[in-house]
Parts: sequence; structure tokens; C-alpha cells
Amino acid sequence: MINHNLYVFFRHYVLEALRQTVPDLPEALLERVELTPTKDPAHGDMATNAALIIAKAVKRRPQELAQELADYLKKIDGIDDAEPAGPGFVNLKIASSVFQKLVSTILQTGESFGASKIGQGIAVNVEYVSANPTGPMHVGHCRGAVVGDVLANLMAKAGFDVTKEYYINDAGTQVVALVWAAYWRYLQALGQDLSAEDFEEEYKSYMAGGLQYQGDYLVPVGQALAEEYQDSFEKEEPSFWFDKVRECVLTHMMTSIREDLEALGVHQEVFVSERSILDSGKADKALQILKDKDLLYTGVLEPPKGKVIEDWEQRPQTLFKSTNYGDDVDRPLRKSDGTATYFANDIGYHYDKIERGAKILIDIWGADHGGYVPRMRAAIKALTDQNPVDFEVVLCQIVRVVRNGEVVKMSKRAGTFVTLRDLIDEVGKDAVRFTMLTRKSDAQMNFDLEQVIAQTRDNPVFYVQYAHARCRSVLRSAAEAMGADVLKPTKLAQQELTMLKSDSELNLMRRLAQWSRIVESAALTREPHRIAYYLTEVASDFHALWNAGRDDATLRFIQEDDLSGTMARLALVEATACIIRSAMMILGVEPVEEMR
Repeated sequence: MINHNLYVFFRHYVLEALRQTVPDLPEALLERVELTPTKDPAHGDMATNAALIIAKAVKRRPQELAQELADYLKKIDGIDDAEPAGPGFVNLKIASSVFQKLVSTILQTGESFGASKIGQGIAVNVEYVSANPTGPMHVGHCRGAVVGDVLANLMAKAGFDVTKEYYINDAGTQVVALVWAAYWRYLQALGQDLSAEDFEEEYKSYMAGGLQYQGDYLVPVGQALAEEYQDSFEKEEPSFWFDKVRECVLTHMMTSIREDLEALGVHQEVFVSERSILDSGKADKALQILKDKDLLYTGVLEPPKGKVIEDWEQRPQTLFKSTNYGDDVDRPLRKSDGTATYFANDIGYHYDKIERGAKILIDIWGADHGGYVPRMRAAIKALTDQNPVDFEVVLCQIVRVVRNGEVVKMSKRAGTFVTLRDLIDEVGKDAVRFTMLTRKSDAQMNFDLEQVIAQTRDNPVFYVQYAHARCRSVLRSAAEAMGADVLKPTKLAQQELTMLKSDSELNLMRRLAQWSRIVESAALTREPHRIAYYLTEVASDFHALWNAGRDDATLRFIQEDDLSGTMARLALVEATACIIRSAMMILGVEPVEEMR
């Protein structure tokens, strides 16, 4: 039986051809052999680099090896032709019957087609969003939320055991600033006519950085505090009310964040707070492990050269030997006041993930945190050198919102920014999620509010949804004429499909055949945007087939005088809709039944 992943299936025969042609090749060399789609169908369906990989090791010309491999592969059932090409590639022409059988397999398997076991059930922790609970979710958080959520879905599809997680940064100086901002709104709710400037002046001895959060989003928090505590905090010292205000404002902000994530279709199973890590002693335990390995010492950092190094102070302090593991400088773990640095707490948090059984840690961070990666990687290497745990970071570049051709300017301090909820309300969850994946996460992007809802080919969201809607339209029309029972996928899977052989039909079937490969490769490279790209390609091939039917009546999906041809094409339409739905499930996007 042919594997769902045709590339894995035929790669097996490429390796077999290699072993027959050149015996005793080392496995490490064979692992580098690839079988990939050709860019031009005129050059075949698949191409392998096998001859190029082994030529140097066996001291032979790659073109000669390519010819020998091609001669062997031509004899394999399912391969119509094999030809050497270029400096040593081999192009394979796959039999139409292989693609036709795969259409039947898709129909029999349904939306689980493409699921893989390549992840082997390995425990993966994907931590994403983890926005400071100091304000509403904004468009910058949105990209990381979508990238992390879709990557987690993708890795689950590829057979990994995935945990979706959010880290609540509720123990830092930003939360202190948030509490003071909430207290300001509380005093206003009590009736005090207190401007931000007046509040800063009155409480400047408490607030080193001034009133940092002045947005109206904290007005409801102030009102809630006034309603519950009346004026009991008004004339008291901060030591009396600080903890209660902190609890209230954090609860309010995290409720708001969870609601925003829910509206975006993001459902994280685990929320871990920084304070809980400190209270549980995990940070201290992690640092003790580093100390026991002689990786902590008291020293004085060199002054930064040409760049700002976080937490640098010219004084003796506890340092982690992160340079032992590839970092630029050793990193401080204690501030001058004796409290732990954010990095120290972060070590404790990642140690907690490891203790919970994760073997791969994937963090989704903003690109501005790229300089933080080496120190975190160093800490995890140090903690797990006896039982290594992989640590990976996916960086997300900034998103600029464009309205009427102009970039919207944003300021969190002033409370003027496009919130995640604004975005969802204006264009819809599905458009937001899909659009966030139309570029690689490490590339900056413009989110054009007009373009993402435009019903044009240039809008990939519309283009893909339109393809699915067209599929459903064809199937509804057929059901009205022939009866819904006849069009059940299991019934369509039994149809004879040999008449599916036009160029446009074969192009679409080739594309559907790539789905399993896309799932595995996108999961292994941690590139969820490849699912959105693939969907656009499927849509393009389907629209091309639709248009071919307008130009050539014999290619129309439903033909009254050709029942077998009609059933075969309906099978292809159902298989296409199935793959689109499967991919959209990973994206967290709801496929539409009809365009409105």
C-alpha cells in the first residue's frame, strides 16, 4: 500500500537504488538524500539529490551516478520515467494512477489525512503570547499568538505531544507601575479630579518611572476598586492597599487577555505565573543546580561596549557562566537590592517546564528579544547537560496596521494603539489569523485593514475561502441532482478515477499529494506560514481547474451525459475541500460554505 506521504514512499526506492548501485554507504550520508517536488511539472513530479550527495564520497562523477540511479528507478512500479538532470539530479515522473489512488485515500481517511507520527509522541511545550498583564492585547501580541497557536496545532498534527502555555509576568517592576496606575484610576473613581501630572507629583517618591500606564482601559479597574473598597484606601499608605489593588488589577487584566485570546481562537491549556514560580522555590532550585555545577560565581562585569547590557552594574554580583555555553558575556542573577533578575526567574520558569516533562521547549518571542536567546539557551544547556532538552525560539517581527494607506501610530503609555479586539471586530478572527501567516514570522509585515477583507485574488484569505466555497457549491449542486447519499466521501472513494488525466486535474492532484510532506516539513522546521502558502497554492490549482472547465466543456465538474467522469471529478472536488479544511483546522480558520 502506498504511504500517505508519497515523498517518503518513493524516497525509500531512491535509497534502495543507491544501495544497489553503491553498496555499504554510511547511514549518515543517506540521511542527507532528499526527494522534493520539482518547480516545473515539465521536469517531472519529484527530484532527488542522491547522486550529488554521495558522488564525492565514492569518487565518482555525479552525472554518471544519476544515470545509473535513473535506470534503476525506471523499473519501479508507480514511476513512469526517471531522467538525470543538471549537475546530478534525477527527476521522477510519477504515474497518474498513483495520484488517482491518493485521491481515493484522502476520501477514505478524511481530514485526518496528512497526520504523521514523525513527532513520535515527544513532549513539546509551546509558550506564546505571555504578554505583560499591563494593558490590552494589541496587534503586536496578535502575531505571536497566531504563530504560536498554529505551530502548536501543526506539531500536534505531526505526532508531537504538545502543551500550549502562557507565562504571566506578574512579579516585575512593570506590575508595580500597573498597580500605581490602577490606584490613580481608583482615586478618580472616588471623585478626585486628579490629572496624571498631579498624581505623578503627589506620589513621585513611590514611582521611579512616573505614571507609565495612562490608558482608559484601567478606568473599569478603578471603578471596581471603589465599589468594593469604598474610600478605605484613599488616605492609607501603600503597604495597606498595594496587594489588594495588585490582585484586583491583575485579575481584571488577565480576564481581559483570556477573553481576547478566546475571541482570536487561541485556547491555551496552561497558565503559569512568575509569582508562583518564585513561591514554589523553582527559581532557587534551578540556581542551586547551576551552583552545584560550579557555574555561578561572584564577579564584576566589564562595562558594555557599544551596546546596553541588561542589568549591568559595576559592582560584585552573582554571575552565571553563560559564556561556557556560547553567550557573549556572563549574566547577572541578582540586582543591587538583592532581588533576582528577570533572567534568574526565567531560568526557574524554564526549569519548571523541564520538570513537567517537556523534551522540546519552543518560545515565541518578539524580535526585540532576540538578544535574550543566547543566555536562555545557555541556561537550559547547563541545566540539562546530562539529559538534553532542546530549546528553540521563534522570533516575530513587528506588525504595522495600515488604514486608508497610512500606518496607524501607536503608544502603549498613552493608551493609543490598535487592540487585538479592535482588529477582530473590524475584519474577523479568520482574516486576522490567516493574514498573520502570509509572511514568515521573522519578516516585518503590514496589516492592511482594507486589503484583508477585499474580495480579490490578491487577498489570500478570500482566494482560499473562495476555493472552498466553490468546492461546496459544486457538491451542493450535484447533491440536488443526484442525491446526497451518492456523494458521501466513502462512496466517492470507490469511483474509477482513471479519467482524471488532464493537465489541470493532474496539477491539482499533485498539489494534494504534497499535503503530508508539507505537514511534516513545516512542523520540523517550525514554519507554520508554510501551511498558509500551501493553501494558496491549492486554491490556485483549483481555480485553474474551474476556469479550464469554462473554456473546455469536457472538463466541467458535472456533465449529464458522462456519469463516470462526473463522479470522478466530484471525488477530486471533495478531496480538495477535505485538504483545504484539514489545513484550515491547523490555522484555526473556519472554512466557509459559500461566499456572502
